[in-house]
Amino acid sequence: MTEILPPGEARLQAKAAPEGEIAAATRTLVLGPYLNRAAQRPVPGQTETVRSDEARLDEAVGLAAAIDLDVARAIAVHLQRPRPSTYLGKGRVEEVAGLIKAEEIGLVVMDCALSPVQQRNLEKAWGAKVIDRTGLILEIFGRRASTREGTLQVEHAHLAYQKSRLVRSWTHLERQRGGFGFLGGPGETQIEADRRMIQERMTRIERDLDAVTRTRGLHRKSRARVPYPIVALVGYTNAGKSTLFNALTKAEVRAQDMLFATLDPTARATKLPHGETVILSDTVGFISDLPTSLIAAFRATLEDVIEADILLHVRDVSHGDTQAQAEDVEGVLRELGIEPDAERIIEVWNKADLLDDGERTRLLNLSAAHRGAGPAPILVSALTGEGLPALAERIEGQVARARSTFAVTLPPEDGAALNWLYENAEVLDRQSDTGGAIALTIRIAPEKEPRFLNRFEAAQRIGGPVTAPTA
Repeated sequence: MTEILPPGEARLQAKAAPEGEIAAATRTLVLGPYLNRAAQRPVPGQTETVRSDEARLDEAVGLAAAIDLDVARAIAVHLQRPRPSTYLGKGRVEEVAGLIKAEEIGLVVMDCALSPVQQRNLEKAWGAKVIDRTGLILEIFGRRASTREGTLQVEHAHLAYQKSRLVRSWTHLERQRGGFGFLGGPGETQIEADRRMIQERMTRIERDLDAVTRTRGLHRKSRARVPYPIVALVGYTNAGKSTLFNALTKAEVRAQDMLFATLDPTARATKLPHGETVILSDTVGFISDLPTSLIAAFRATLEDVIEADILLHVRDVSHGDTQAQAEDVEGVLRELGIEPDAERIIEVWNKADLLDDGERTRLLNLSAAHRGAGPAPILVSALTGEGLPALAERIEGQVARARSTFAVTLPPEDGAALNWLYENAEVLDRQSDTGGAIALTIRIAPEKEPRFLNRFEAAQRIGGPVTAPTA
């Protein structure tokens, strides 16, 4: 049975025990309070794939598992409408209270957004710690953040969330650590603090984040001086972005079958088939009902997504709710000012190795039928390598849309010019005649074109960009 300790003893125990041990020792009930289908009002002018309650509950359990919670039970509860005081109806609250007592539950995860009043009322009625979906995602982000920027962003988002939740009645999960805590509640030190102190801390974090953002801006300018196209991976959490990133770059970024395994962005240079270098950027995964405060907090991190030349929208096509997940990702992209049907987006259907023959054939037929309506999705398996050469060629073709091609002839003794072309352009073809002269077909980025033409005045343009390059 979970022992409920006085606040002082709880703090001492929490301070001594690792976070994972605290979570693993906490029997948890995951409760999915979902509105009945008839009670859900569609948004005018917006088509939305309805995610099944089972899939939503499975995702909530996955979120709890991501921080090692001991999930004893997971239950979906159907509602006609949320109640202002407790979200659930009175009878349902009493029913859950009996279950909590019988199952010796210490923590209830509500897969919804609770107001501070609802959260406190439920804790009082159930005698157990209660956190909502936002609090759970904040806890996961707090565990995953490893860079200074990520830590600051998570702390800022948590403080904004915590401002209205200063007074809490349950402290047996409390842990004291520098900066912030989520599952454990604010503890005595935060209860004694008022909103002014929290706001002061938020203001200091904002100043620190401004400095970090300026540093990222300098890095971005330095990349612009040695310009490489940026290819950013976006997608639903656990869609396989990090595994794909590792497969394309031969890097060893953390890739696990876990929600939000990646939080801090990672960038690596990689070469395409014809030798063009691109910067591949792995980003945090999106999720349904991602708190607006977190989108705002991580906007600086997502600047690489906003400014990327190409976006790879990675989808787990083996997942039963892949279409609903795709719509959630598209919704976040719109919040970032990116239209999902933009030409720079390449849809990547990942985890082909998990498909049966019938589903694989169906998706290949869908991809083939899509070609007339725009760029076709590419079916790949980041794990086995299937489809990756075709994906690299598609990326290269997309990069080439804003580039010109030239024919250049060099005397056999001009090794310096040949070396310059290989370092600064893509060499698409190379032929030598009987006299040793070297005929080259090259493709070059717009920003390097003036230097190229200044050096190779006799070069002949044989192809221009498909679309004008954006600034």
